[in-house]
Amino acid sequence: MPRELENIVESIIFASPEGASTKEITRCVRGAVVTAREANGENADEAITRFADVVEPQVAAAIAHLNAIYEETGRAFCLVERPAGWRIMSRAEFSPWVRELFPDKKPARLTPSALETLAIIAYRQPITKSSIEAVRGVSVDGPIQALLDRNVVRIAGRADLPGRPLLYETTDVFLEHFGIKTVDELPNSSELRSVKLPEPEPVTPPAAPDPQAELGLEGGSAEQPAASKPRKKGKGKKASTEREAATAEAATESVPGSGPTGSPPEANAPDVEWSPSEEPESEGEPTPEDQEPPFPHDPDSQPGAPPAEA
Repeated sequence: MPRELENIVESIIFASPEGASTKEITRCVRGAVVTAREANGENADEAITRFADVVEPQVAAAIAHLNAIYEETGRAFCLVERPAGWRIMSRAEFSPWVRELFPDKKPARLTPSALETLAIIAYRQPITKSSIEAVRGVSVDGPIQALLDRNVVRIAGRADLPGRPLLYETTDVFLEHFGIKTVDELPNSSELRSVKLPEPEPVTPPAAPDPQAELGLEGGSAEQPAASKPRKKGKGKKASTEREAATAEAATESVPGSGPTGSPPEANAPDVEWSPSEEPESEGEPTPEDQEPPFPHDPDSQPGAPPAEA
């Protein structure tokens, strides 16, 4: 049974494009038994049904024995466990010849800043960009974008912090490149994860507006008195001008000898007394002191005196 199981395990790993884990291989072996019994019932092939009770430790022992056989016989390949599962891979000493099979694929190199950023993410994942910048002291926008483009880092979600910043973690490509199954296999993993790192400065949210202040402003604006309307002066001034013209015309007609051939009105014009009762009560009308008389007065004349001789 062990030899037959080793051949079955080897065939499953060889046919798997991305690799097969120990659990997956065990499921395939026992699943074949169930399928055979459903199709043929009691007449199912005994070569298949005999593996109905296979468990994961037996599969792991078969893989270890296969690797020992490959090593003893000097085979150019071996079984290697990767994050996706077990894979058949060529040995490292044959890389110069295998590399010629892919001439267009050149080794991808990362800058020192990208390598430092990748190391921080690998040991402290998941981590935010601000936490990485607090450790390095510079912006990491460029290095993070380069790592995302090479598929060695991915977005793991958002942190439960103000602003909901993105979280970054490594991918299976990173594990395969460094030949490890989990990040716990990194050098000094437990020690470096316990080191206290600088923390980013907390983001202070903007202060909320004071509702009492807003109510005070609104109340103050509502209590402001309405501005008084400016007085209109045009109507009263027009009425006063018409009244002055009528008075001047009546005074001219009552003076004897007035006209083109008579004596000048300055000499024969009687004095006209100002009557406050005739003052129009319109707003903005000029005061008596500001009005000019309709015609000149004789300074020597008295009220009720006869007009001076020409």
